[in-house]
This record gives sequence, C-alpha cells and structure tokens, in this order.
Amino acid sequence: MALDDLKSAVPDYAKDLKLNLGSVIGNSDLPQQRLWGTVLACAIASRSAKVLRELEPEAKANLSPEAYTAAKSAAAIMGMNNVFYRTRHLLSDPEYGNLRAGLRMNVIGNPGVDKVDFELWSLAVSAINGCGMCLDSHEQVLRKAGVERETIQEAVKIAAVLQAVGATLDAEAALAE
Repeated sequence: MALDDLKSAVPDYAKDLKLNLGSVIGNSDLPQQRLWGTVLACAIASRSAKVLRELEPEAKANLSPEAYTAAKSAAAIMGMNNVFYRTRHLLSDPEYGNLRAGLRMNVIGNPGVDKVDFELWSLAVSAINGCGMCLDSHEQVLRKAGVERETIQEAVKIAAVLQAVGATLDAEAALAE
C-alpha cells in the first residue's frame, strides 16, 4: 500500500507526521470520493514529487475518472486563485478589490463532480497555499450546503499533514544529495 510506503519514508524525528498521516488518511470518516479527492488535490498542492508519486495511484484507484480530473482541476485553479486573491487581500490599496479579475475560472462552475466535493478540495488546497480570502469563501459555501465544521477540519488536517510530510521528505532528499 502506497500510504505505508510513504509513512515508512518519514524520518524518525518526524514520528508525529507518520502517525498523523496514518490517522488522517487511514482512519478518515470522509466518503471515499471526498477523502481521495482531498488527498490528490493536496498532494499536488504540496509540490512534493514523493508525496504525489506515492499517493496518486491509490487516489486514482479510489476515484472515478471524473473525480480524479476534478481533484487535479481543484489543485490547478486554486494554484492560480490563491496567489491572485491572497495578493489582492494583502495589498494595502483596497481599489485592487474593485478591479475585474479577468481570469478564467470556468471549472469552478462546472467541475464535473458534486459541487460540495470540489469546494472541499478547493478549501484544502487554499489552506496549503495560505489564502485567507479563498478559505473564507469556500468555507462559507460548504457551511451553506450543510457541511459540518468537523468535515471541513478533516480536509484541513489532510492538507496540513501532506504539506508537512512533503516538506520533510523534500528536505531529507536535498540533504542527502
């Protein structure tokens, strides 16, 4: 199992990450599509080739082709949106918020899967990319759709653990060179 391989790659000094990796993915209460879509989108957003290579095959096996593509789409579109909207929020000149974005975001309106799943994946990627505006926006949509805070937090925990595991493994690889 790829999750076990990934856990075994985590160094002893990061034992908490290894344990958390097992619990946030291995013991998740999320339905399979939500879980593995979140895992895939976050693995991509982590920018860690090792994390993505280890988890992608299992994600692909647990997702329909449409969900697989939608999870990748969530990572892609949030990669753009998180930079754009985080910058708008951080600039002290509020007039930037009044300018037209002029960026295509069609996939958000028609992701090819349940809108709630796509929103959850987008929120998790936004957590990795640190865009408060996007986090608030996706959280509000999810809450309006009846998604519980515990579900949202579970997606954020997956994002946090995968980001930390990716950074740790990439650091170890760089130090080994």
